[in-house]
Amino acid sequence: MENAEAHVTMTAIVEHPARAPRRTYSRWTALVVLCAGTLMTILDGNIVTVAMPAVQSDLGFSGPGLAWVVNAYLIPFGGLLLLAGRLGDLVGRKRMFTAGLAVFTTASVLCGVANGQGVLIAARALQGIGGAMTTAVVLGMLVALFPEPREQARAIAVFSAVGAAGGALGTFLGGALTQALNWHWIFLINLPIGLVALLAAVRVLAPEHGEGLGRGADFPGAALITGALMLTVYVIVGSGDRGISATLVLAALALVLFTAFTLRQARAARPLLRLRLFGSRLLSGANAVQILLIATMYGFQFLGALYLQRVLGYGELLTGTAFLPAPVVIGTLMLGLSARTIGRFGAYRVLLAGLVLVVAGTTLLSRAPADGSYVVDVLPVLLLLATGFAAAMPALTGLAMAGARPEDAGLASGLFNTTQVVGGSLGLAVLSVVAERRTEGLLGTGAHLVAATAEGYQSAFRVGAAIAVTALVLAAVVLRPRKENRD
Repeated sequence: MENAEAHVTMTAIVEHPARAPRRTYSRWTALVVLCAGTLMTILDGNIVTVAMPAVQSDLGFSGPGLAWVVNAYLIPFGGLLLLAGRLGDLVGRKRMFTAGLAVFTTASVLCGVANGQGVLIAARALQGIGGAMTTAVVLGMLVALFPEPREQARAIAVFSAVGAAGGALGTFLGGALTQALNWHWIFLINLPIGLVALLAAVRVLAPEHGEGLGRGADFPGAALITGALMLTVYVIVGSGDRGISATLVLAALALVLFTAFTLRQARAARPLLRLRLFGSRLLSGANAVQILLIATMYGFQFLGALYLQRVLGYGELLTGTAFLPAPVVIGTLMLGLSARTIGRFGAYRVLLAGLVLVVAGTTLLSRAPADGSYVVDVLPVLLLLATGFAAAMPALTGLAMAGARPEDAGLASGLFNTTQVVGGSLGLAVLSVVAERRTEGLLGTGAHLVAATAEGYQSAFRVGAAIAVTALVLAAVVLRPRKENRD
């Protein structure tokens, strides 16, 4: 269907050259709308980071429990991407995109007026559902809008840069809104933005007809994988609040759900995830490396902001401003250098170089002291991580998609987006628990609060550095180019 639409578009341009400029303008306007809608969902995965202390103080969250303000969004977001992508094929991608914007905007208002832990977490989960609906169909729409290879590459580069820089930009906006107003406005600000994006999407995006719901979607499979992911993170986040026996039982239940999902996909007539995808060395390896990389980066973004506030004494606005160099570096490198660098040196070498920078950054961060300074202890780390991430992610994406068959490209894209969210959720859960336990242990021995908090973050950053080293080793071994053209 996408190829047919692209053929009609290009034929119209050839037969009516006077219309070409208007059509090009419309396509790039549509790209702006798609980026705006996606950016809003990405920002909200990170915008709460700086506001965490204010949310914790206002609603009384525990340390590990506070991570659920983020995980409640990320888990349904990651768990539902595959199903949302399939439903977009069935009902039409524009319908799925606009419906997702409506759900996300409504959920944002519910988050903004939340006055209790349960209400906020439930509304964040609804935001995650809307985010999945919006994000899952964007790449397919971009391919249909830009069938010509060079324009398509430019469009995807713009989209990737917006997504990569959006996380760090969310940290700045979260700090600015929290300090200028209060934490409720980091969600309420989405109401006018979401309404404008929704109206623009309805007007600008071309309508398309899906395959029809009669073709079917694997709802049981989606329920199994979402439940498995949510339970896994719950086991990690809440492990300190229950006994070892209960933790083992819940972990076993999560494993049962993952196993049931795998069996379901092997037998379903229309599976949510074709298991043959995992037969590709490049695709499987790239997804595994991405989980580890995103776990490291997201853990840094979450705990790094808390380090600035709780150890160095920064306010929300200053903390958000401190993270601004990251989106600038990421956007500049991804738009200006990544494609040419990969073309010259190859995706594998660029990926390894990026991962080396990430390892160096997290290693330096693990030494961040209680009496540290931003210029000496944080800014160099921020620049190393931003540069490494900007180099690694486009290379990793290219390797992953190179490992997929043409007919599986859409599904491979959905899988890559899913593992990205899973990595962020699990990294945040693991590192926050490590920091909390270390801090509590030191406080129990009579240590000063700030010193104990700093040591807790150092322990978490050391774990993050170990995860980054694992990603580097895995990428070096598994993703090494082979002489043969196929895995």
